[in-house]
Amino acid sequence: MPNPAPTDIQSMLVAATSEDRHSGNRLSKVHVLAVLARRSLPSLIEATVVPAILFYVFFVMIGPGAAMLAVLAWSYGALVRRLAYRLPVPTVLLLAVLGLTVRTLIGITSGTFVYFLQPVLMTVVLAGTFLLSLCFRRPIIGRLAKDFCPLAPEIASRPAVVRLFTGLTVLWAVAHLLNGAATFGLLMSVPTATFVLLKTVVSLGITVVAIIVTVSWSIRTARAEGLVFAPVFA
Repeated sequence: MPNPAPTDIQSMLVAATSEDRHSGNRLSKVHVLAVLARRSLPSLIEATVVPAILFYVFFVMIGPGAAMLAVLAWSYGALVRRLAYRLPVPTVLLLAVLGLTVRTLIGITSGTFVYFLQPVLMTVVLAGTFLLSLCFRRPIIGRLAKDFCPLAPEIASRPAVVRLFTGLTVLWAVAHLLNGAATFGLLMSVPTATFVLLKTVVSLGITVVAIIVTVSWSIRTARAEGLVFAPVFA
């Protein structure tokens, strides 16, 4: 009987044997980044790039209220599309749409400054949450890791892996703080239309750099610990 075809999730880490260390399962940064790009890029474009373009076009052609409503309509469209095609609806998407609804209502009544200030405050809160998690037994990155790379308990509890989770938690806290500071600086210094474009480029740049550092650091730790990829079969 032929082996079942692997799913798109091929990132479960297992202890390598001496043979595995030299096999095709050895971790590759290029391979991991390619998988992440294939799985995340469409969502990133849908959630970041398209809303920024919509806001810019509607803001320039009609006005700020129309721009906010256009972004909100796009977000609800993404939700309806998933429901119509019976695709999984992530909890994060539901929360994002709910948050954007509240943000839009406040923005329409208070102006674009308040509309864009709310995400800045949220990034500061997220950074604080990441740093606060270091006070507990398991940093927040350790809790999130299972969604991207399933780990056996005996691997997740290794000292080197725990140090990795701690370091990555600090890294992403700093990334959120940089994102918030850059966004606030742009919000205070450039016109709204220019802000929308620059903010999208800067935020994506910070996120991409953080992802590359995360992948490189994780792979270096995995190789040092003798870990390999094991495909997850459907």
